[in-house]
Amino acid sequence: MIREKLLNAPSGYIVLVILPVVTFLLGAQLIRSAKADETFLVVLCAFLLLVALICFKGFFMVHPNKAVVVQLFGSYVGSVRATGLRWANPFYSKHAVSLRVRNFESEVLKVNDSSGNPIDIAAVVVWKVVDSAEAMFEVDDYESFVHIQSEAALRNLATSYPYESHSDGEIALRSDPQAIAAKLRDEVQDRLDKAGVEAIEARISHLAYAQEIASAMLKRQQAQAIVSARRQIVDGAVGMVKMALDELKEQGVVDLDDERKAHMVSNLLVVLCGEENARPVVNAGSLY
Repeated sequence: MIREKLLNAPSGYIVLVILPVVTFLLGAQLIRSAKADETFLVVLCAFLLLVALICFKGFFMVHPNKAVVVQLFGSYVGSVRATGLRWANPFYSKHAVSLRVRNFESEVLKVNDSSGNPIDIAAVVVWKVVDSAEAMFEVDDYESFVHIQSEAALRNLATSYPYESHSDGEIALRSDPQAIAAKLRDEVQDRLDKAGVEAIEARISHLAYAQEIASAMLKRQQAQAIVSARRQIVDGAVGMVKMALDELKEQGVVDLDDERKAHMVSNLLVVLCGEENARPVVNAGSLY
C-alpha cells in the first residue's frame, strides 16, 4: 500500500528570479561565442540554454487545501502541500488532489429492512481526502469509489435494522437517528479507509416505506397511535375513579355498597372514556 510522504519543494519565487537571469546570460554568451566563432562555447551555451528553458517547466502552483502528487517516470516521489508557487524537477509529473471537505447525497435506494419490509432510503455523506497518495494510486477513481461504497454501506445498514422498533431498547432506523448516523458513518469509513478518504459525517436524508406498502403501514401506525392513546385514557380514567371512591369514603359523603360502586364506576368510565360528551340523567328522587 502506498502511503503519502511529504515532499519539500523549494519556493518558485526564488527560482523565478534566478532562471530568467541565467537564461539571459547564456543567451548573451551564445551570441558572443557565435560571433567569435568559438565552436565549443557555442555548443556548451546552447546545451545549457536548452537546460535552462526546460527548467521553466518545473514551476507549479499549490492552492490552499490541495496537494500535488509528484511522480518521476511512474514512481511516486512525494506530495507537496505547501501552498504557493513551487518549483521541482521539470521531469516530474504532477497531479493535483483536492483536500477540501465535500459532500454528496446518494440516490433513493429501495431495500428491505431487517423485518423484510421494503423501504426507500437515502443518505448524505460528508467526506474529504486525508492521504493524497492512497487516493491517487490505491483506487482508480476515488470520487466514484466514495459514491459507490457509501451506497453499499447504506444498503447494508438498512438491511441490519428495522424501520420501526418493535421492542424496548431495539435500535430502529426511524426512532434512533443519532445512533443510526454514527453506525452509518463507521460503516462508510470502514469501506473508504483503503482510498485515503475520511468520512466526516453520514446521515439519513430520506426514509419512508416503499410506495406499495406505504398505505398499509400508515394504517398500522394510526392504529398503534389510537391504541396507545386509548391506553392512556383508560389508565387516567381508572385513577380518577379510584380517587373519587376513596374521597367519598374518607369524607363520609355517602356509603355505597358493592353494587352501587360498580354502577358508579361504570358511569364514570363511560363519561371519562367516551369520545362524545355524556348526557347525564338527573335523579331527583331518593338515593336508591
